[in-house]
This record gives sequence, structure tokens and C-alpha cells, in this order.
Amino acid sequence: MTAERVHIGTSDIEIAPITLGGNVFGWTADEPTSHAILDAFVAGGGNFIDTADGYSAWVPGHTGGESETVIGSWLAGRGRRDDIVIATKVSTKPDRKGLAPANIRLAADESLARLGTDHIDLYYAHFDDESVPLADTVGALSELVDSGKVRSIGISNYSAERIDEWLNIVAENGLHAPVALQPHYNLVERAFEGDLRERAAAHNLSVFPYFALARGFLSGKYRPGVEIDSPRAGEAAKYLDERGLRVLEALDAISAAHDTSVAAVSLAWLRQQPTVGAPIASARSLEQLPPIVDSLRVELSAAELQLLGAASATA
Repeated sequence: MTAERVHIGTSDIEIAPITLGGNVFGWTADEPTSHAILDAFVAGGGNFIDTADGYSAWVPGHTGGESETVIGSWLAGRGRRDDIVIATKVSTKPDRKGLAPANIRLAADESLARLGTDHIDLYYAHFDDESVPLADTVGALSELVDSGKVRSIGISNYSAERIDEWLNIVAENGLHAPVALQPHYNLVERAFEGDLRERAAAHNLSVFPYFALARGFLSGKYRPGVEIDSPRAGEAAKYLDERGLRVLEALDAISAAHDTSVAAVSLAWLRQQPTVGAPIASARSLEQLPPIVDSLRVELSAAELQLLGAASATA
């Protein structure tokens, strides 16, 4: 049995409740590998891909847009654009930083060109830009929906107060409301479960958590005395404390009971949390993909959810 498809917020966009993160495409996954991962993800039941115009500007020699370009070449070679839901973001590409209206318009056109499509399904404001009046940013994104270039709007890395302000601007001006929120959230990073989750529920925002596997820690591969060759190894290893070991013990027991991987259970836990539409997880090789798609077939019991919640509690 596979998890049923869900709608993104109040939109008519329907997705399988797992998101393939595109941050690795053109970075730790070259173009042929990225295409193979995308093919396998779709074959496994996925249809939602998340990227950003800034991916992967942090790599020496990259300028941003590399991930979108790889996804665009894959779409062009497969001819199935209507079967795929694409989310991308604006504000971090070095030559398109910020959320001024003119920049948003240019960035959207450039993303469309790299993706080789005439519309973006979900377009996020990636990081808050307080140097620009929020009404200007909200208005510019709403205009993109009016023009048909964007189907729906998302918010990423905004505070609860700024989300409220955004929705007030929408209500006062009759603009298109956002339908999605992308925060940092996983089994060992649970700060989202306060004001941000309240806002997501109040404003009908589907939540798409990034770092869903805690930079790889929740895949279960990080253990005491084990060295992992990964660009994120140092960040993931920080979770290997008493609490982290407690979480791994619970994940090991539950994954054994379901005959699946620790990563699949971690993603299933996140998928089954209130307001969550689909966790975001990336794979830099075909070998890393099966737990991501397998998570769609894992349904945790109330007792299992409670066990994991208690193991990861901070107090």
C-alpha cells in the first residue's frame, strides 16, 4: 500500500507525499546520475521535485541555476511535464538576490528558461528580504500567478509574525494567498512544532520540511566509531549524542518491525505529522533513493509515532 496523494494547501496541485530535493543535482550528482535518480523517483511513485535558483552557487565555479538546468534537460528528454510538479525558489542566486519586484520577475523568467517550461507549479520566496516592503514582494508574486507563469506561491524560512503579515496583505489587497510553507523540521529538529505549525494550520499551508533526514543522520548511517565520507558528515555527526542514540534505537526497532530502512521510517514519521504535506529528501546516487520512495509505503501506528516522539523529546 502506498500513501495517498495529497493537495498542496488549497490549490488543485496533487502530489505523492514525498518530495525529491534537487539541491544535489549538478553538484554531488552529475547530470547523468541526476537523470537516473529522477527516472527512478518517478518510477517509484514520486512526482514532486524541489529546487531553487540558488542551487548550487556555493560550489566553486558555480553561479546558481545548475540544479534547474539539470532538471530542465531531464524534462526535455522525457516529454512528461504535465506529470511532474516542480517547485523552485527566488532570492539566493548571487546575481538575483533579494525579493524586489523587478528581481522576482527577472528571476522567474530565468528559472522558466532553465527548466524549459512555461510555468512553475510552486514558486517560493526562499528567504525573507526585509529590505523590501513585504507588500511589494507579495504583490509581485501574485502578479506571476495572474500571468500564468506560476500556479501557486510558497513561503520558505519566514518567521510566524512575517507569515501573519503576508496573509494580512493578501486579505487587504485581494491577492493570491500562499499555499505552502518550507521550514527546517525533522525528528531531531522540532522547533517548527510551535508558532510556525500554528500558522501553517491557521493559514491552510502545506508544510514541506527540508533537511528531513537531518543532513543524513536520520538515515541511520551515522553511528559511534563509524566514519562517513560525505560533504555533510560533520553537520550530521553533531546529532550523535545521548538523545540521538535514543532516537536511533527507536528507529532501529521500528524499521525492523516494518522490514524497511531507518530513513524510510524517519520520513514516514515526518509525513504523518500535523500540517506536513511531504518531507523533502535528496539522493546523490541511485543507491540512496530506495529509502525515499519506500517511505511512501510505511504507515506508522500511533504507538510507534509516540515512541519516536518521546525518544526525540528534548525535555
